[in-house]
Amino acid sequence: MEIKDQAAIVTGGASGLGAATARALAAAGAKVAVLDVNEKAAGELAGEIKGVAVACDVADSASAEKAIKAAADKHGPARILVSCAGVGPAKRIVGKDGPMPLADYERVIKINLIGTFNMLRLAAAGMQALPPMPDGDRGVIVNTASVAAFEGQIGQAAYSSSKGGVAALTLPAAREFSQFGIRVCAIAPGIFGTPMLKALPQEAQDSLGASVPFPKRLGEPREFAALAMHIIRNGYLNGEVIRIDGALRMAPR
Repeated sequence: MEIKDQAAIVTGGASGLGAATARALAAAGAKVAVLDVNEKAAGELAGEIKGVAVACDVADSASAEKAIKAAADKHGPARILVSCAGVGPAKRIVGKDGPMPLADYERVIKINLIGTFNMLRLAAAGMQALPPMPDGDRGVIVNTASVAAFEGQIGQAAYSSSKGGVAALTLPAAREFSQFGIRVCAIAPGIFGTPMLKALPQEAQDSLGASVPFPKRLGEPREFAALAMHIIRNGYLNGEVIRIDGALRMAPR
């Protein structure tokens, strides 16, 4: 798909992978709506890239519907959705204090998996009504899974469950939307230098980077963004979950 002049939505767009993707889309000429629960940070980034900031809780139906409408009112219906909103707390299923509170598990599933599905269903509904582009595309949706979907570590039961769901959602969604010319892919990043990891001591960051076969470092958000841009542009990529991890395979802990 040609990106220039297209309306795009990026969830979790105020920081990390989402911010890098929003910047890359804007640099390619897209009209970008930055959706995030952190409205202040979203506003700062939107100002930088000449986009629009919209407060959005992806896991809430009414909030997501309102956000998509606000983005469409500003830029027109979106042909591009990149979902980066998510959380990744670590907690054992049964820890020193007993079983993980069910509410903790539910929160991760709600934001990471249900939130991704919520945005996908709403964005796809809008894309279906758009006229096809010269290549037949009506829209492209890129979701964010994780290598933890396949090699979850101890303490990642909730996170891995949620990202495994995102990975499993990819193919049936792509098959369903194929009749409308809407492609669906997911990216499964490894260890990336997001604000959460950058907050760790440098020694810890270096140790994590050293665990990657090559290159021996944390992934950079711009590298995630570059892959998202390629998926959007490459019309034959569909229904696929693509790892970007430096050949990392996660150990049990």
